[in-house]
Amino acid sequence: MKKIKGKILIVVLLALTVFSYSCESSNAVKGGVIGGVGGAVVGGIVGNELGNTAVGAIIGAAVGGTAGALIGSHMDKQAEEMERDIDNAKIERIGEGIKITFDSGILFETNSTTLQSQAKTNIANLAVILNKYPDTNILVTGHTDYIGTDEYNQSLSERRAESVSDYTMGQGVTSSRFSVIGLGETEPIATNETVEGKQLNRRVEIAIFANEDLKAAAERGEL
Repeated sequence: MKKIKGKILIVVLLALTVFSYSCESSNAVKGGVIGGVGGAVVGGIVGNELGNTAVGAIIGAAVGGTAGALIGSHMDKQAEEMERDIDNAKIERIGEGIKITFDSGILFETNSTTLQSQAKTNIANLAVILNKYPDTNILVTGHTDYIGTDEYNQSLSERRAESVSDYTMGQGVTSSRFSVIGLGETEPIATNETVEGKQLNRRVEIAIFANEDLKAAAERGEL
């Protein structure tokens, strides 16, 4: 497992491609188009421009073209199983990957980094699917609202992301697949001025995207 300090960066053009591409197209085709536009450009820069490190990691891993479309189809199958088997999680197909969002209120008690029993069940169900499809890398990002100091929120987000990744690895998912980053209060998805908004901002996101073996198989047309 790799712990990441700071943010992965991403090219804004790629982000615009993801969100402007028609919702009517299949996810597999979206993967091919997105990667075709920016797969060679990437690298990763997420955060400030895009505002979401998990999405940036997915876009940064895209290969595009026919291989990207095959990877997208491969991810469709996994996402369907996740939607069926994992409660209290938002499953999104993005480009050639999957983003999962867990509300921290579901995962943890207030100010705690200890997973609640239902959270363990959900993550165990996720681990079954991750073990079934071992050809992906996994980025776990922790997030908080703006209550508390920057230092406290940064530490809390890191420890919560580690709790999720550690429990998932405890279910047999290979540790080398994981990277973990805490982002504190730096990537809100809602206003921090309301109770509901703060709740949405307290979350753990998981990005799942192709590893080099999967990319190579897709390039060979073997998926």
